[in-house]
Amino acid sequence: MELGKKLPHEMSINHFCGQMHICKSRFYYDPKKESQANLNLMKQMDEILLEHPATGVQNFVDLFHLHGLKVNHKRISRLMKVMGVECIYPQKCLSKGSRTKYVYSYLLRDIKAKHPNQIWSTNISYIPMGRGFMYLYTIIDVYSRFIVGWRPSNDLSASNCIALLEECISKHGAPEIINADQGCQYTTEGWIKCLQEHHIRISYGRQRQM
Repeated sequence: MELGKKLPHEMSINHFCGQMHICKSRFYYDPKKESQANLNLMKQMDEILLEHPATGVQNFVDLFHLHGLKVNHKRISRLMKVMGVECIYPQKCLSKGSRTKYVYSYLLRDIKAKHPNQIWSTNISYIPMGRGFMYLYTIIDVYSRFIVGWRPSNDLSASNCIALLEECISKHGAPEIINADQGCQYTTEGWIKCLQEHHIRISYGRQRQM
C-alpha cells in the first residue's frame, strides 16, 4: 500500500503510523521517482554486480565511459546507495573502538539450528523491475529454509523490517534467535527494542555486502 493513499477501514492516521512505526510526516511523503535513464543505468549495474561483485564506483565510471556513456562518480555513487549495494572487497577492520550503540555477536558460528522456528535470518534484496525497482524484505527459517514472510517496498526503511517481523511473529510465534547484517535498518533503536520485547536473541553477521 502506498503511503498517503488509502488506509485500512476505520483506522486513523495516528493509529496507522503508530502500528507501522513511522512518523506522521512520512505518511504524506511522496518519494521522487528515478528517471528512465537512471533506471537503465541501475539495471546495467545490477547485471554487472551479479557477475563481478568487486565492481566499484570508479570501475563503473570507466566501464560506462568505454561504452560512450558519460557518467560521473557522484551519480554512480548515489545510484549504488539507492540500490542498497556496494562492491565486495577486503576492508580495514574499523569495528574496534567504534561508537556503535548496539553491538552484538554473530551467534550462528557456535549454534546449529535443530528445529523449525529456532533461528530466523532476515535480509533486504534489490529487485529491478520493468519500469523501476523494488526492495524485498524477507525472513527465512534457517533450519527448514522456509520463507517465514516477505514484504515488498519502494523504499529502504527500518519500519518495513519491524512490520514484517511483527507480522511473522503473529503467524508463527517468536524465534529464539534472529540473524541480520549490520545495515542501518537492523541497527536502529526500534528494531532492537522490537526484538527485546519478544525476548529474541540478536545475532549480527558482517556488514551488508550485496
